Amino acid sequence: MKIVVLGGYGVFGAKLVDLLTRDAHEVIVAGRSAVKAEALAAQFGAGHLVVDRSGDLTPLWALKPDAVVDAAGPFHAYGDDPYGFAKACIAQGVNYLDLADDPAFCAGISTLDELAKAAGVFALSGVSSVPAISSSAAAELIKGAEEVDTISTAILPGNRAPRGRSVVASILHQCGTDFDVMIDGSNVPMRSWSRPARFDIGQGIVRSGWMIEVPDHRLFAQAFDAQSVLFRAGLELGVMNWSLAVLSWLRGMWRFPIPDWLISFLLWIAKRLYPFGTDVGGMSVAVTVRSTAGWQRHIWRMVATRCEGPYIPAVATRVVLRATDMIPKGARPAVAVVSLDAVCDGMADLAVSTETLTEQVQPLFARHLEAANDDLPAAVQELHAIYGPRRWVGRGSVTRGKSTWARLLGALFRFPAETADIPVSVMMTPYNGGERWERNFDGQKFRSYLRRHKGKMTERFGPFTFTLGLYVDEDQLHFPVIAGRVGPIPLPPFALPKSVSREYEKDGRFHFDVSLMAPFTGAPVVHYQGWLERSAS
Repeated sequence: MKIVVLGGYGVFGAKLVDLLTRDAHEVIVAGRSAVKAEALAAQFGAGHLVVDRSGDLTPLWALKPDAVVDAAGPFHAYGDDPYGFAKACIAQGVNYLDLADDPAFCAGISTLDELAKAAGVFALSGVSSVPAISSSAAAELIKGAEEVDTISTAILPGNRAPRGRSVVASILHQCGTDFDVMIDGSNVPMRSWSRPARFDIGQGIVRSGWMIEVPDHRLFAQAFDAQSVLFRAGLELGVMNWSLAVLSWLRGMWRFPIPDWLISFLLWIAKRLYPFGTDVGGMSVAVTVRSTAGWQRHIWRMVATRCEGPYIPAVATRVVLRATDMIPKGARPAVAVVSLDAVCDGMADLAVSTETLTEQVQPLFARHLEAANDDLPAAVQELHAIYGPRRWVGRGSVTRGKSTWARLLGALFRFPAETADIPVSVMMTPYNGGERWERNFDGQKFRSYLRRHKGKMTERFGPFTFTLGLYVDEDQLHFPVIAGRVGPIPLPPFALPKSVSREYEKDGRFHFDVSLMAPFTGAPVVHYQGWLERSAS
């Protein structure tokens, strides 16, 4: 098969050229630089062509290719007619593929569906790590499921993976921008490069990933009937991750554009940091499902060594071009267009290992309360049945303490201002073995993190961690504070706040009533109460 790879001398394009020549295709490296195209082509015994995607394409069509792969990018910057090149391929009766990870570009390719069908070709966007490989893994992992709750994916490259300008530009372009994430059946706004979480990708490798926008967010909820779709990415070096997190926060505040000089500077910094870290990267796709076996989490994870992680974005294209007769005609995002087995076969000659795991899932509170959980009323049990992100909404009221000490503590913990009747929402998310609770009282937000530690339930607010003596009494769940610490330093009993907090069911609804009194003085700090119900999907 004759295949033209546009941008074939780029970071991922070069890896694709390598894989396609291994498969004995006739490959032509195309791009605007004759020097770069010829040098890369000579390395792999391929042909080369000087062509501009937005210019005269006559030399390209003179080659009569069977397929053209756009590996150039950045796809978010393709101008007023982003699918002009794809349409040109379709008009010539040539199969089109791209390695786009830009959500809007990838999802929008479907507008060319009728054109591609009429021409008898396919046009696939996102034939890369996302959404092609991530969706193939998800499709395999949900087999036999009666309900799909959460699809969570992470890509965590090693620091010695090469980074081209278009890759850096793509990361910076969305850093700090807002996008919608499907959470518990509803779109919830997120800020790109925020909300870090830890991932075990196997072989003892645990790394952090940050929320970023990828095509999966727009496509997977409908494709797999999933309640929540999450995606995170992270770099190996903490200094690079946290630098992007700070940039995200600043850009979220001031919405400034990303200038070319900043892209160049950060690319220069990344290259200076290349000797640090490792050449090991990986990927994880986890689905939380309900089946006849109960609630389970199925995980497919992959580790690439010997600096071969950058081949992974090219693998899906390799697999598609091995079996073009199996690809239906038309234009669409590359969601589950190839099987996971085919993807693994496409990585067989790479330094890559994969494994699939299954874990039983039991919510945090049910695990902690054990048999006592069954004594709770249905509404309270339902709120704490957190198998994936859950969003509850309702109404509430807040009373604040009036003393200076109480106001200082209220500000420190970011408790909401006093108000009589306001909308309330709580989002509870499984997080690193515990749960992250994000409370929103009409735009006033505060969060905490709950987990089990040495057989006790703890709740952390920033540097403050409190041990809760949970117990069930008269159909109510009580939350007294029995110990606490600041960082690693234990608080003496007289320095603990007093908590009179309970959850209960009334008129078939979940209700909460939380009172906190200040340490030392016992003065009221905050009293908030109200009701919640599951957010409508």
